[in-house]
Formats: sequence, C-alpha cells, structure tokens
Amino acid sequence: MSIKDITIVITSFKSGEIINNCLNSIDRQYKVILVENSNDLEFKKKIEEKFNNVECILTGENFGYGKANNIGLKKVKTKYALILNPDSELHVSALENFFTAINQVPGFAIMGPYIQEKKDEDKKINNKNSDPILVKNVKGFAMFLNMSEFQHVGFFDENFFIYFEEMDLCKRLVNYQKKIYLVPNIKINHVGAQSHIKIIDKQMELSRNWHWMWSTFYYYKKHKGFFVSLLIVLPKLCSAVFKIIFYSLFLNKKKKEIYYHRYSGLINAIMGKSSWYRPKV
Repeated sequence: MSIKDITIVITSFKSGEIINNCLNSIDRQYKVILVENSNDLEFKKKIEEKFNNVECILTGENFGYGKANNIGLKKVKTKYALILNPDSELHVSALENFFTAINQVPGFAIMGPYIQEKKDEDKKINNKNSDPILVKNVKGFAMFLNMSEFQHVGFFDENFFIYFEEMDLCKRLVNYQKKIYLVPNIKINHVGAQSHIKIIDKQMELSRNWHWMWSTFYYYKKHKGFFVSLLIVLPKLCSAVFKIIFYSLFLNKKKKEIYYHRYSGLINAIMGKSSWYRPKV
C-alpha cells in the first residue's frame, strides 16, 4: 500500500480556522477533497493557496453531511477513502496503521479509530495486539472506506441532513454481510461540535436539535417501520411539549427555543416531511 491508494474527504460548513488544524495534521503527500457547503470563493482560494494537496469543491448551498460527502466520494479514484470531520486531527501514525490493518482484514468495508474522542485519548486500550475488532457500526467523524465494497450498497442516504447517516450506512452494509472494524491503534483526535465558526453557534445549536429529532424518527422508521419508530420517539415528543410549556412559564427563551426545535423536527418527520430545516446564517 502507498499514499496513492487513499484519498481523504472532508465536508465543512463555515469551519473557519479549525479546518486549518485538521489539514495541518495531514501529510501533504495525501490527496484531500474538501467539500465546502457554501459558495464562499474566498474560503476556497485561501485553502487551495495554503494547501497544495487540497481540492476544494463549493456546493453553492448547505447540503449537509451525507450529500456533501457523497459529492466528495464520487470524485475519489483511489482504492480507499478516509472521511474526516473538519474538527478532527490525524495522529502522525494513523494512516500508517491503517495500511497495516488492511493486511489483517483486506475484505473490510469500513474501519474506524478505536480512540474516538479527544477527551479519551489517554485511555488505555484493552486490545494489546491492536487487532481490528469486528463491530456493527462506527462513528461518522472518521471512517476509512474500502471503495470496492460499496457498489451495491451505495454511500450515504441523502435524506439525512445531519445525524444517523453513518448508523444507516453501517446497518445497510451489515445487511449485505459487509465487515466493519474498529482498529485500536488508529488514533484520530475529535474535538466534537466545533466544526463551524463561533459566531453561528446559536443557529447551529437550534439546527442540531431539529435534525437530531428528525433523523431519529426517520432512521427508525426506515429500519423498523412507522409504528415502532413512533413508540420510540413518543417519550421524546411528550418531553419536548412539557419543556416548551415549562420554559415558557419560567421565561427561559433559550431553552424554550431548543425544545421547540426538537418538537418541530419530530413533528415534521412523523408527518413525512423532508429534513428541510437549515441554520439561518
């Protein structure tokens, strides 16, 4: 295996300076496709001038995680791809250890890092041999894809805007008898919920709450049916209604907005509407 066998795909939306930390953690010998969910020509120019290994694609609008990653993945010409969030950073040995793991499980569909969150990076790993561990799903912030294993399954379901896309993809792969692994010695730091500039924090928080509820219902409806998914989300719906009333009475506008967006996301999903909500930025 060599550096020419893998392409790194990153999806961003108004990521600001944090994307620089991510790109700086990647050896310039590796090809990177950065899909920016906007029409920010200045962003594209700055990135491509600073990082000669990066091709920045502007989508023109905010397509969300799944569709934007699909745009990047369709341009991949290599055997393997690494999907990476902009608020993640590669450990110096991450890609080298990935190539080692390929030799152990050459027929894999997806590999994920075992140490997944930055706050957990000092935790001890129980698997001393660092052998890949067969699992049913991995987190979406960092996924190594064996491109040949996706011919019949496809990539992400573009009905999701954010949340549950990787769970849905992994479930479809498992249904096709494809193999998913965690690899203990692939180390990638993930900050989490820091993939955009601070000035839009409020709008992004409202968007996350709306889509978390919408995606929850859509995912379970897709895989378990309407009535089972309704039973799963009913407590969340009742909780959202109660907290809207509670925070209205106690004049907590911020909390009221959050739970209203959760309620709205669920109601839209139950009614069969698309994941139309977008952050107002």
